[in-house]
Amino acid sequence: MDKVKFFDRLLRFIRRKSANTKAQLHDPETEKNLSEDFDENLEWLRTIYADCSDVVFHDFFIGERTRAVLVYIDGLSNTEEISQYVLTPLQHDFSGEHTLANIRQKITASSIKPVKTAADVIDEISNGNPVLLVEREKTALVIGLAKWDKRAIEEPTAESVLRGPREGFIESLPTNTALLRRKLRSPKLKIKSMNIGTRSRTPVAVAYIDGIAAPSLVEEVMSRLKRIKIDGVFGSTYIEELIEDNPISPFPQLVSTERPDVAGAYLLEGHVVIMVDGTPNVLIAPGTFFSMLQSPEDYYERYVASSAIRWLRFLFFAISLLGPSIYVAVITFHQEMIPTPLLLTMARSREQVPFPALVEALLMETMFEALREAGARLPKQIGSAVSIVGALVIGQAAIAAGIVSAPMVMVVAITGIASFMIPRFTFGMAIRMLRFPMMFLSGFLGFLGVILGVILILNHLLTLRSFGVPYLSPLAPMKGRELEDVFWRAPRWMMNTRPRLTGEWNPHRQIPGQRPGPTKGDEGG
Repeated sequence: MDKVKFFDRLLRFIRRKSANTKAQLHDPETEKNLSEDFDENLEWLRTIYADCSDVVFHDFFIGERTRAVLVYIDGLSNTEEISQYVLTPLQHDFSGEHTLANIRQKITASSIKPVKTAADVIDEISNGNPVLLVEREKTALVIGLAKWDKRAIEEPTAESVLRGPREGFIESLPTNTALLRRKLRSPKLKIKSMNIGTRSRTPVAVAYIDGIAAPSLVEEVMSRLKRIKIDGVFGSTYIEELIEDNPISPFPQLVSTERPDVAGAYLLEGHVVIMVDGTPNVLIAPGTFFSMLQSPEDYYERYVASSAIRWLRFLFFAISLLGPSIYVAVITFHQEMIPTPLLLTMARSREQVPFPALVEALLMETMFEALREAGARLPKQIGSAVSIVGALVIGQAAIAAGIVSAPMVMVVAITGIASFMIPRFTFGMAIRMLRFPMMFLSGFLGFLGVILGVILILNHLLTLRSFGVPYLSPLAPMKGRELEDVFWRAPRWMMNTRPRLTGEWNPHRQIPGQRPGPTKGDEGG
């Protein structure tokens, strides 16, 4: 009976805690409708925006008879157009009855819409749109005159290409959707919007191509976004951590990009793009293992060079994960695998080192990661110089002091170069984290530990899914027709079908038989 009472009390405590949390995120002030009493609406708005010096309440008379107030935020609204298109026609050029319909006709702004709830009024004011309240009207007018400073469209520094476009997403959601529309000029491109965050009210847009993206995938993405209850969203990572399938996995399950061309290419393959206002990084769902190893440059160079670079990338991916652990295993347990002259050279270089190979590797890898992080946090002008010079100086000094051996410095340097070959930074971070447990396994068990670690990683990858899509797709489960863009990049005239993700499928992306040659095309003239 005591146990029953204890669990009953615990259950009631959890329910009470959950109710209190929901109550804190719930704001009853914003759920009421506007009143016909002008003074009541005005007093409510002034109470809401008390101590907000940037919120402007412009009181005036429409045609010198009807009271009105224009509410907007200074810095988010276009004050010049407000004076030209709203205040001047209503104050000086107004004639006729002072009805809401006549007022709408007098305002010459391109976008005007009525709102009736307090929540809509607050949302529109926060978005930079001025809101007009009129006496004896329980409907307010939202005028689309939002304007704020924003960054110019530039090439993403983390995803630069040689032959591709030089534009990237910025922190403005309308600009980002426009960039996406420029890439895909089709009405089939659908964009659904919502606001996430009880305090930030961050606009979030979900883009997909109707007829290509599976309806089940779109519904799943929308349902996961709608169930998010949080006070603020200030980046796409907030969304990513709340909608991914396996939150404890080190591997990212959504692709992140700043390039509109990459987002458009994924949309044509049936993926869904999630754009968040305030960040240039958009999310692409679902994400797979092989999509993390694909670079935009692969599709702007000829397929022969792209395939060769992709094979090189796979090789250095393996080196980035297993390089130090294989060195530690060979030096510690399997010296017979090293040729005798090389073994004697390595033994001479290690004769002054007092630490085992595992301690060497851990010491140098930790120092290299610290230098990498320090270089990323320093100003751009000196960050790269500090990283390179610091690594050279510390490596040479460590060899001279007899703390580490020269082969270990070479292995760490090659591993660092290999980690930079991975196109997606978040995926590279996962590989860098897994490198350390792999070194521990190799230091204790040799090659047996390396094999066990690889088996554990593969087992995790085989069980991992992203929005219902297997993470190792199309390799596991095997889809032979889709392997043309995995280990090699097929020529454009061979990529006739799209990858199949979930649910319904639109397989054909182009007509077959487009291989170029001297006998193709017009031979006349």
